[in-house]
Amino acid sequence: MSTTRRDFIKSASLAGAAATASGWSGGLVLPSAVVEQSDTFLKDLCLSALDAARTAGATYADVRIVNIRDQSVAASENRVTEISDNETFGVGVRALARGAWGYAASRHLTRQECQRLAGQAVNQAVANARAVSTPVELALVDAYPDGMWRSPIRRDPFRVPMEDKIDLLLAANARALSVNRAQFVNSSMLFVRQRTTFASTEGSIIQQTVYRTVPQMTITAVASDSTNSQSRASAEVAPMGLGYEHVEAANLEERALEWAEEAVEKLSATPVEPGAYDLILDPTNLFLTIHETIGHATELDRALGFEANYAGTSFLAPPADVIEKLQYGPEFMNVIGDRTQEGALATVGWDDEGVPADSWAIVRDGIFVDYQTTREQVRWISGLTGVTMSHGCSLASSWDSVQLQRMPNISLMPGEDDHVLDDLIAATDRGILVTGHGSYSIDQQRSNFQFGGQVFYEVSGGQVGRMLKDVAYKGRTLDFWNSMDMLGGPRSYFIGGTTGDLKGQPAQAHATSHGCPPARFRQVEVTNTAS
Repeated sequence: MSTTRRDFIKSASLAGAAATASGWSGGLVLPSAVVEQSDTFLKDLCLSALDAARTAGATYADVRIVNIRDQSVAASENRVTEISDNETFGVGVRALARGAWGYAASRHLTRQECQRLAGQAVNQAVANARAVSTPVELALVDAYPDGMWRSPIRRDPFRVPMEDKIDLLLAANARALSVNRAQFVNSSMLFVRQRTTFASTEGSIIQQTVYRTVPQMTITAVASDSTNSQSRASAEVAPMGLGYEHVEAANLEERALEWAEEAVEKLSATPVEPGAYDLILDPTNLFLTIHETIGHATELDRALGFEANYAGTSFLAPPADVIEKLQYGPEFMNVIGDRTQEGALATVGWDDEGVPADSWAIVRDGIFVDYQTTREQVRWISGLTGVTMSHGCSLASSWDSVQLQRMPNISLMPGEDDHVLDDLIAATDRGILVTGHGSYSIDQQRSNFQFGGQVFYEVSGGQVGRMLKDVAYKGRTLDFWNSMDMLGGPRSYFIGGTTGDLKGQPAQAHATSHGCPPARFRQVEVTNTAS
């Protein structure tokens, strides 16, 4: 039996009321007085923990009180399939003692508990120091005693009625299903709000509120004899560090028709003939290649072998052999690490060590020049780069997780010639246009890879031709980037992103964006994934 929008909201509301009445809080343990407390109270808790850490022998300590709320709603065809609204609130204390780190966290926000955590973190650091051969040294950072930052949202998604969100999803689904052969459609919205109060023994007290908004759809078409099915995802709608205005600008209902028609067209697409082609990669595809072959490869902890979980290490090692020496791509290739780009997922005012948001060159004029760093890491390579300040790449996914080096926004800068996608197509005699991101694989050194996509078109004589299917391109990172011979300009710049970047053990999820224009790559090997 299908569930209507009205029935679903009614039942969900009753369930929530029953849970509240019974005292159940979904695992969230909050002193009742804390929920309504002022920013002053949270700052006081932080200072109390810092005083206790100093007393226990910490040479440095920082505290993060974090409140995260995430809300999601999903629909399949004409029914609502999920509504969830979760919240977590807690405190984490990190302490440096005898050259080693210790960390402790709790969901109980009281002065006594914060002081206990500080002592526990120092004790753990002292124990860890027995196994440390090189004591931790932190790069200098200025103090920010009154720091405040907020994502530049125009409409708070948590203030938008759930009925409005559901109506939008069901209307978009109905539009997609109006296309013949479009039989299945899934749509959803995810909203995240993270409020953090950070304080350190160096004098910073910083409050930040970060938002993320993720609208998406996937439409599946099925052949009349049910022997073939093809899907089209809403790759042109990226997750962003914006508010509900991003959902409204996505125009899901209007664009659902186009996506459904392309899903149907994929049913009769021509299988690709394997071989070498000039590839024109739309930004909706290229951003993921940037993430995997540049983003992960330039994390310093991976390059030095201190981190290998989920994405392996990196071919960019040792630093002395690659910084200012390695030709990553052609002279017009410039890549930046950035935590300042408005609306991007990894954009903040300060990182989780109190370092202000930075923007710096990773690849300059085709040459690799710098990694992603934290306060602890930057001294490892400062003699090679001349950079002595952290690039602000420290982040923890929640209050119960210790800070790690995490990827900032990593972006390929537009070319000087203001080309758009049509210009790249017109200049290509025999190639393939790849739009949207699909499945991929890459080795543990970030070197050998294979990437798919959503929609593929043959390009012949400067014109877009028939649709192709079963396309994947593969290669080696440095060969691939050095084969780039044409780059779009500022008008064709697009910001893509991912909310599911995993790192560490236990794993921490992270969101980051990658801006880029379309680009052309010469004679890249293409394989048929169905053969």
